[in-house]
Amino acid sequence: MKFEKYHISSAIKRNLSQLGFIRTTNIQFKAIPSILNGEDVLAIAQTGTGKTAAFAIPIINKIDSYKSSKRSYGIKCIVLAPTRELSLQIGEVFKSLANHTKVKTFALCGGVEQDPQIKKLQDGIDILIATPGRMFDLINQGFIRLENVNTLVLDEADHMLDLGFINDIRSVKNKLTREHQTLFFSATINKDIKKLAFSQVKKSAIRIQIAPEDPVSKNVSHYVMFVEMDDKRFFLERFIKEHTDSKVIVFVRTRVRAERVAKAMEKFGISTVTIHGAMDQSDR
Repeated sequence: MKFEKYHISSAIKRNLSQLGFIRTTNIQFKAIPSILNGEDVLAIAQTGTGKTAAFAIPIINKIDSYKSSKRSYGIKCIVLAPTRELSLQIGEVFKSLANHTKVKTFALCGGVEQDPQIKKLQDGIDILIATPGRMFDLINQGFIRLENVNTLVLDEADHMLDLGFINDIRSVKNKLTREHQTLFFSATINKDIKKLAFSQVKKSAIRIQIAPEDPVSKNVSHYVMFVEMDDKRFFLERFIKEHTDSKVIVFVRTRVRAERVAKAMEKFGISTVTIHGAMDQSDR
C-alpha cells in the first residue's frame, strides 16, 4: 500500500517521499493502522523489515495532530532500546520523519556528558528515545517526568531481556498512567519473551509476526563446530592461521572475554583489535 493513501499528515508524507519511501513494508502495512487506532501491538519482526518506521510514523502523526505549536507540554512517548547504537539509529529515523512537523524528538543514551542532554530535556521534547540506564539516571535526578507519557515502545525487547533490563521495563511501566498504549517489538519469540510481552500489553493487543523474506544470506556459507571451552583459543588460532588471506570477526559474550581472547591471539602472533561497550565511542 502506498503511504499517500494513509490518513497521516502531509508533512510526514513529504518526509517519506524525500526519503524514498513510497510503499509500506509488511510490518508497516500491518502495524500502522492499529497503532493509529490506539491499540496495543505485539510484533515479531527482524531488523531490516522497516519496523522502526512502523511505529515512528503513527506516533509522530498522533502527537503532531493535537499540538497547536512546537511548544512541548511534556514527554508523550518513550521508546526504549537496549543499546546506545540502536537508540541513536532510532533517533535518526524519528528525526527524519518528524521534519516539518510540530513534534520534537530526542535520543538519550550513556557514554556522553549529561549537561547538554539535560539542557535539551529542559527545552522540551515530545518523544524520548532512550537506553534504560541513562534514562533512569535522569529520572532519579528529576530531569525526566513521565506523567504525560501515553505511549511506550519496547524495541528489540528480546535483546533487552538478554541484557537484564526486565526490571527497568517494569519500573517504567509502573510509572505511566493506567491508560497508555504499549508497542512491543521483538526479533525473536520464545517462552520468556511471551511471558514478558503478555505482562506489558493488553489482552486485546494486535499480534503481528513477520517471517524474514531471506533469513540466510545466499552469499555466506554457514558451519557449526562444537568445541570444548578449553580448546576454543587453540582452535581459533589454527583457524585464523589456515585462512591467512581472510579478516576474521570474533563475537564473544562479555567485555572480559573479549580482552582475554585478544591477549591469547597476540601471544600466538595474531594482530588483534578489540571493540566493546566499555570503550569510549571515539576509541571504538
